Order: sequence, then structure tokens, then C-alpha cells
Amino acid sequence: MSAAPAAISSSDLLEAARVSKAWPFEEARKLVARLEKSGETDPDVLFETGYGPSGLPHIGTFGEVARTTMVRRAFELMMPGVKTRLLCFSDDMDGMRKIPDNVPDRAFLEPYLHMPLTSVPDPFTNEFPSFGHHNNAMLRRFLDTFGFEYEFASATDYYKSGRLDPILKRVAERYDEIMAIMLPTLGEERRATYSPFLPISPKTGRVLYVPIKKVDAEQGTITFDDEDGEETTLPVTGGRVKLQWKPDFGARWAALGVDFEMFGKDHGPNMGVYDSICAALGGRPPEHFVYELFLDEKGEKISKSRGNGLTIDEWLTYAPTESLALFMFQKPRTAKRLYFDVIPKAVDEYYSFLAAYGRQEPAQRLQNPVWHIHSGNPPDAQMPVPFAMLLNLVSASNAENKGVLWGFISRYAPGVTPQSHPQLDALAGYAIRYFEDFVRPTKRFHAPDDTERQALEDLSAALAALPADKATDGAAIQDALLDVGRQFERYQDPGKKSPEGKPAVTGDWFNALYRTLLGQERGPRLGSFIALYGIDETRALIDKALSGELAAA
Repeated sequence: MSAAPAAISSSDLLEAARVSKAWPFEEARKLVARLEKSGETDPDVLFETGYGPSGLPHIGTFGEVARTTMVRRAFELMMPGVKTRLLCFSDDMDGMRKIPDNVPDRAFLEPYLHMPLTSVPDPFTNEFPSFGHHNNAMLRRFLDTFGFEYEFASATDYYKSGRLDPILKRVAERYDEIMAIMLPTLGEERRATYSPFLPISPKTGRVLYVPIKKVDAEQGTITFDDEDGEETTLPVTGGRVKLQWKPDFGARWAALGVDFEMFGKDHGPNMGVYDSICAALGGRPPEHFVYELFLDEKGEKISKSRGNGLTIDEWLTYAPTESLALFMFQKPRTAKRLYFDVIPKAVDEYYSFLAAYGRQEPAQRLQNPVWHIHSGNPPDAQMPVPFAMLLNLVSASNAENKGVLWGFISRYAPGVTPQSHPQLDALAGYAIRYFEDFVRPTKRFHAPDDTERQALEDLSAALAALPADKATDGAAIQDALLDVGRQFERYQDPGKKSPEGKPAVTGDWFNALYRTLLGQERGPRLGSFIALYGIDETRALIDKALSGELAAA
């Protein structure tokens, strides 16, 4: 096992936090300034994330909670003793405006269009009271799996219990002011019928987008024509109406005293509207962080209703949870493809950051993603074999179970066992699954041409000539590979020399080995890979390439 990270005093960490360029600390410093400006003596800092349960939760939903938690932990380091809370708020009273593509029976839901999501039956199992309850449960299950510390809030519960009644009455009282904020943001046709209030029909149960004929601020009521044309008056309280989504943002911030909320770039243009409504209702707009949206393999925005891109469970089929958290930490203001091919890199980068943590000074630790992934307490870890190397080992050995891989690993790293390195054992299982589903179907072995045949024969002879004490030395094997490659003009780089004055070798030499021996365009550092796979096994692989067996397969 690696040595435990050296202890660093809390004062050194605090000093490093004040100047850290890691984005969670940059956001935390805004909250520190906000708190100092407020002058509160017993503050309770509220972080919030919003969730629209119109479809099943996806990785983007998780990312919002993970990133908000990272800011929260950074703030707690800078302001020890200040109480913080994270509220995950589900807008489950929103009307179902369209039927998601990924439900089992779309026709079953058609009669419930425009009803609040918590009034729409569960189309999946009938285990939950409604579609909204089902999707909320899926979100909470996943957040609980990750161990997030949060409070869950249902808009339906907040509206119907009366917790939002005071702010709803205030919207009625300041109706004209809210309308003055909203109307300039709307098209001419929409302005003619717009109201921040959406009544819920007492006859059909649907959320109605209808003109409001009268707002009685003193009585706290609105008057409108129901779907059948009958004039109807409803109180704005008790869950009989809900707010349109833009006023809802600002009103919720004012009602709950939200201090921090992040949201995707698609909300960015409306941020000023949310803030203005919050201020008009007597609240103080929270600090914001706008992140870029995730894209699927085609470069299109991921959508809950379409179900494109990766799901939460799909990522965790092929990689540990920490790799997903790393993906969320990195470059949140940059649009990133979220698809299966990003997983191996995320896994190896996570363990690389983890290995570096114990050697770092305070400022470096707070910049290291693992501090944020593990809320300031990263575990000890050692990964003798990278995930990418395991994938190539599966490929070369045709391993179908972890036992085969451990035969190679134990020889390469004596004393390393599934018991001593359970995370490596888990990665071995992930590697087999990932290889079978994504690597094997794309493998195309290249039959060697005359130059490549001679180079492979020379490489086999060079490996056979290595002394026994060099057979598991990745650096020595890499040198042997380079010595073979530089004997062929095709692979020489005439403009460069090695430190010993020998001709430099181009990447074409290694690309040839990847294509002929592994059936892929890119691959691992071959010296390290051969040390893991074995000299005899590599020479047998070369024989298969020379005989045409690999290309035929």
C-alpha cells in the first residue's frame, strides 16, 4: 500500500484555500464575501439544486449535485463552524407537456398530458403513487448511493402544505411589478395571455396556460376561464396554482433564502430575470455558477426525455463512481462529450491524481480534483496497473474472467492480490466488461507487410535475448523496442536523435505494433505492457501475427 498522505495543518489549508484557483474555491470565496457583507451573526447558508422530473435522472442531474457539493465543502473549509444545507428541489408539480420517449407505453400516458407530474400514474411499475414520485425516487436512490448529504424537497409538497403561501400572496401583491419584468422577455402573442400564475383546473386537474382576468391581492385570489369556459376564482395558496418556471425560480429563492445555485448554460440568458423577480419579492438573489451542457456522441445536447447520452447506471457498469465525479469536476464551463469512450481516460486520471495527492503541498492538494471528490479526505490508494493497460491485457490474453488477468498481474507485481488491492480487482472486472462491449467489436488486425514482418521477427529475437532480470523491466523492454525500430528507415526520424545520439524512432513504429498485435490504432506504452503480459506471451502473439492468424480472426 502507498504511504498515508502527510498531515497538513488546518491553518495551512485555510491559507491555501484563500488563493486556490480551483473553481470550487473561487465560487466559495464569493459566498464568503456575501456572508461578510450580510453581517449575519448566526448564518445558515443554503445551497440549492433544481431538478425537473419529466424524465429519468441522467448524469447531468448528478453532476449538478456533485459540483454544488464541491463548492459547499470548499466553503466549509474557509468558514468552519458556519451551518450549511443542500436542498435538492424537484419541480414535480410541473405539468407533463409531452410524453417522454423512453417510457414503456406512451399511449398509457396520453390522457394525463398537462397534469402535474405527481398526478400522472407511474408508467413503469405502479410501485409509486405517480410518475413524479417514481422519478424522484430514482434521483434519491442514486444520490444516496453516492453518499451525498442533502435534503430533498418536492414542489408538490411545498405548494400543498402552504410553505410557499406567503411568497405566492406576495406575487399577487406585486403582480404588476412581476409582469413588468416578464413582459419584455416575451413575444407579442405570448404577452397577450401571459401570467406568472398557472391555475390548476378544479375540474380536469390540468395545469392551465390561460389569461388571468383578475388578480385580487387583498383576497389572494385569481380569476380565469376554466377549460369549459366557466369563469373560476381560486386562491393562489394551498397548491391550487403554481408559478410559471421563470417566476418560480426567483420566488423560490426569495421564499427559501437560497445563497447559491448553479445551472446549465441554457438558463444563462434568464439569470437576470430570475434575479429581478427574487429582488422584487424582497429576496436577495443567490450567487450563481453557470456550467456548460453535456453532449452525446453526436455532439447533441443530452435530454432526459430523449434518453440520449450515458445514463448513470451505464457509467457505473464500466467504471468506479470516483471516475464519474472526476469527469464532473474537470472544466465545468467547457462543453464535453459524455459517452462511453471518455470512461477509460477518466478512470486512469482519477488514480493518477490520487497517487499524487500524498506528495503535494497544501496549495497543490486543494487544486487536486481528489480533494473535492472526497470532500477533503482522499483515501490511500495504489494502482500498480492502469485501467488502459488492463484493457489491452484483456485484448491480448482474451481473458473472460478476472482470474486470468490476475495471473499476469501477480507475476508482474509480486505480492499484489485481489485482497490487498480490491480496487484493482474491481477495475479488472470493469475492464472485461468494457472490452467486450466497446473494444472487441471495433478490433481490426492489420496483416504485416514485408517491412513489418522483418521488424516483428527482429523484435521477437530481441525479446528472447533479454536477460532474465530484464524480462519484467518495462524500461529495458522499451529500450529494446526502440533499438529494433531504429534499424528500419521507415521508422527513423532523420531530424531527431536520442540522448545517446542514435536515430530517433517515430510513432509509426509503435502504430504498426498496435495494428498488427492488438488490432487497434492506439495503445499503451509497449515496454510496460509487455512487462505485464510477458515476454513468452508477446513472442507467441508475434508468431500469430506473422502466421496471419490474427488478421484472419
